[in-house]
Amino acid sequence: MDESKRIFFNFSFFKIDPKWRWMADLAKEESAKEVEQVIRNSKVKCRSYSTLGLRDDSEFLLWFAAESVEEIQSVISRIYTTVFGKYIIASHVYLSATRPSIYAKVGRTSSFVEGNEAKKYTIVYPFVKTREWYLLPLDERKKMMDEHIVVGQKYPQIVLNTTYSFGIHDEDFMLAFETDDLHAFQDLIMELRETQVSRYIERDTPMIVSVKKDIIPLIASLG
Repeated sequence: MDESKRIFFNFSFFKIDPKWRWMADLAKEESAKEVEQVIRNSKVKCRSYSTLGLRDDSEFLLWFAAESVEEIQSVISRIYTTVFGKYIIASHVYLSATRPSIYAKVGRTSSFVEGNEAKKYTIVYPFVKTREWYLLPLDERKKMMDEHIVVGQKYPQIVLNTTYSFGIHDEDFMLAFETDDLHAFQDLIMELRETQVSRYIERDTPMIVSVKKDIIPLIASLG
């Protein structure tokens, strides 16, 4: 992928109206196919995940990547026009964009944008650093980030998608960690808490675990 080409990410978490569960199974199956078709015919990349039973504020995630926010709006609008779309409401929405890192020594692109196969779990992780962090000299910040990056390299089974929300949403950064091993991710986060950068984190919640599931089985799992 061209590093200079910047892509918008949208993480949309939804809850479902309990009335959906009273619909006839055949109608739900047909609506699931309708949603799948809408996504397939759109210009955006999309991955779908289940958060069912893992949180009380969402039941599934649609993670979009596109060259413009209008393309993201368009596909979400079309989803809302489906039968299934009448029964869902967004509970968390995050907007971010890719850009080259000023800290990483080698250029990194998003695994999602590169088209790599999704891992079993994605942990969506918005966070904000303190203003004091940005007032530190760049060399000092780079030194602390080097320590942070070295810890991350100890967990090669975890893939990091780093995107930036400055000026376009409430967060500074949106991270999406992909892994097949949630225990490894927990170990990583515990170790990162002990790095110097950690003292400059103002907020890093919610941290949302999502399980990869294609759209038709995802909708079927909602009851």
